[in-house]
Amino acid sequence: MTMPVPQPPASAGFNARPLTDPVDPAEVRSFSAQMRAQSAATGTSASTGRTIFLAAFLSVFALGFLVVFVPAIVAVTGMLSSSGSPGLAVLPIVVVAAVIIGIGLLAWSSWRRRRVRRYRLHRFASLNGMSYVASIKEPPLPGMIFSLGSSRETTDVVRGTRPRFVEFGNYEYTTGSGKNRSTHHWGYVAVKLDVPLPNIVLDAIGNNSIFGSNLPASFQKSQRLSLDGDFDQYFQLYCPDGYEPDALYLFTPDIMARFIDHAAQLDVEIVDDWMFLYMPRAASTLDAQTWAWLFGTVGALMTKFDQWARWRDDRLRAAQADAETQARAAAQTGLTEAQHPDAVSAATLAGTAPALPFAPPAGTLAPPPGVALQGRRLKKSASWVAVLGVVMVIGVVALRIMMSF
Repeated sequence: MTMPVPQPPASAGFNARPLTDPVDPAEVRSFSAQMRAQSAATGTSASTGRTIFLAAFLSVFALGFLVVFVPAIVAVTGMLSSSGSPGLAVLPIVVVAAVIIGIGLLAWSSWRRRRVRRYRLHRFASLNGMSYVASIKEPPLPGMIFSLGSSRETTDVVRGTRPRFVEFGNYEYTTGSGKNRSTHHWGYVAVKLDVPLPNIVLDAIGNNSIFGSNLPASFQKSQRLSLDGDFDQYFQLYCPDGYEPDALYLFTPDIMARFIDHAAQLDVEIVDDWMFLYMPRAASTLDAQTWAWLFGTVGALMTKFDQWARWRDDRLRAAQADAETQARAAAQTGLTEAQHPDAVSAATLAGTAPALPFAPPAGTLAPPPGVALQGRRLKKSASWVAVLGVVMVIGVVALRIMMSF
């Protein structure tokens, strides 16, 4: 499975025709049957939360119809019949039948559109050297949005593996319960990097609301880093305390220009060896222009990832030097034990003599790939909107208590 470097539709490497071309109903049925067979074989379900909600709604409606509507129809029909208007007696039955047929048609149309959508995305992925997965429960990704709430699910996943792993998907999760239950929707692009990097967030100013950032997390202001040029007009950059020079190394002027030109409407998170692009709408869609934009963005950024692959965390140098010292001490201990009278004869019979492994002086080795503990995650702070909400709830409760006296 291959994936060309994303290009706009004018390039031969981008084929958006499956998103809009007419589909063969027989091929759609065959693809849907194949998906059901795969789901049965793996013990997973391709249905989404919307499908479950629709089924639950229809079940509740059917139960309500049997319990409430049928007796009401019988009563109204009897009243109209006794009033000498037999023609009007059938009117409630006609109205209810029309409602039921309308709901059935809407459910069938939604089911059919979902099947066609999945088939189109599957064909689009195949013709562009990628693969399609209908649904992934609890996606194991380290981004900030993937650990929140419950009922976490990614749908319409399109993946490529060359020149590196890239995943496009639509993600949703729920928070709260009862009347306060909310479903949150995100589109995202996940790109696998060569080495782990410090946790850095670019909060795009262009997609913020009047209440501030649309990201689901807030970060301590001490971690805010201002960069040169016009970058601050487009992004607010957060990096862990002490990693400001590392952020400047990663975000050189040419890379900052790439983000401004291609990703100014996307929130960006670098965490572990992943880079995530977040958007408040679907990323995996039937809109060819959205795919052209995302492919172009990933392609423009991907050419700069080789520079990021050379980054190393100097804080790991001391830890590496300590490990080398411990290894030398352990080797010395092994040599001393080998000089025990019982061990010397064995070494002589074997024709070998234990020796210390060579180790360059501490401080001369390059740090290994990785990030020190203090740079792996940003420090979060409470959102002022959340704090205001808590204050308002406390105020309402206090007012009710006061009024009860």
